[in-house]
Amino acid sequence: MAFRFLPASTLHSLVTLCVIGVTTGLNCPTSVAQDDKEAAMTVDPWENIDAIKAKVPDVTWLDQDQPIHSLLYGGELFKGKPTEVFAFYASPITLGNAKPGDTFPGVVLIHGGGGTAFAQWVHLWAKRGYAAIAMDLSGMRPPAPEYDKATGLAIGPRRNKGRVRLENGGPLHGHPQKFDSIGGAISDDWPFHAVANVVRAHSLIRSFPEVEKDRTAVTGISWGGYTTCLAASLDDRFKAAVPVYGCGFLHQGESVQKQAIDALKQRRMDWVRAYDPGSLLPRCRVPILFVNGTNDKHYPLDSYMKSFQVVPGEKQLRITVKMPHGHQPGWEPPEIGKFIDAKCRDGIPLPVPETPVVKDNRVTVSFHSKTKVTSAELHFTTDEGPRMNRDWKTIPGTIDGTTITADAPPESANTWFLTLTDETGAIVSTTVVFK
Repeated sequence: MAFRFLPASTLHSLVTLCVIGVTTGLNCPTSVAQDDKEAAMTVDPWENIDAIKAKVPDVTWLDQDQPIHSLLYGGELFKGKPTEVFAFYASPITLGNAKPGDTFPGVVLIHGGGGTAFAQWVHLWAKRGYAAIAMDLSGMRPPAPEYDKATGLAIGPRRNKGRVRLENGGPLHGHPQKFDSIGGAISDDWPFHAVANVVRAHSLIRSFPEVEKDRTAVTGISWGGYTTCLAASLDDRFKAAVPVYGCGFLHQGESVQKQAIDALKQRRMDWVRAYDPGSLLPRCRVPILFVNGTNDKHYPLDSYMKSFQVVPGEKQLRITVKMPHGHQPGWEPPEIGKFIDAKCRDGIPLPVPETPVVKDNRVTVSFHSKTKVTSAELHFTTDEGPRMNRDWKTIPGTIDGTTITADAPPESANTWFLTLTDETGAIVSTTVVFK
């Protein structure tokens, strides 16, 4: 295994994490120095990320006759052999809604565990006016798109139905490939391939003449949200990023991934330093919107907020009570499109709330918004035990100009936050307060 000393920028980030922990009331996110007694040395899978970004991968078009095109593009070496990645691509031109020569912003779409390249997801973004690419990150090829006769929209197959293994596919999308492979060469690590293939897809879509290469975004769901966090931290060409559910600090708290990470034993911190988004997000300068629910068992709320807090750049939150976990629930929130529109199409930005202040048994939140904020609510839980099982209570807030007030949560509340809803129906949230 090749080792090297961590760069000064990373060591500076570790200090920053501790400062953030003190100032926000969260426990200081665990750093390498705190959580590992070994010297601060690690394998760095990202030392050649600039070379990956610089190269436009080779592409083979499989089908350009339908509204949604199919293609293969070149990936990283796996077991010493070149790989290919399957992807769907669509734009207003391929849908017949624009003419050749028109240009559009671009978006890269990253599926989660059990997922694949989703034709209907690409179709939805193309109808929004984007050039969209969605790749499969498990070395598979899904079946050709089918289209609803009534709506004309692409529809997806049932889970895993009709998928075939690519002859030159990369690592599968399983726990052994995500965790157990850590150590030695990085070429068998799924997280490395996932991020590299997202970056390659980004370079590819930026090379298309219809794509406005300086107006691109990335969004992903669950493990795709995890990968979005890493990609946004490593590829600053994106103008916006929206991780849905996915976050870092998976080796702490209640994440269902913690057991697999702990099982790595002496390799545990190698994985954390290389592939946990909590180690990379301090590098993120891409504007980022975090989308999650209060009870997610895969990416629990405390880990989510630690991930949010370590991002040094522009960031927003959309936390809602008991948001369901899944691909379709993960791409449905309208705030995803609105946030990306604001960065890539000069759209109207989402409202931005400030940090809540508690005084005299009242909570006050200032905000600024280019749309009218029509309602506000304070959400809290007094339950103990696993966060995925906690019930939440909601009380209304009062809006006066650009200030929201609400009754303070009871003393027994251990977690609370506010949400703001604007005239378009978009929801944003404040930071989450833990006691």
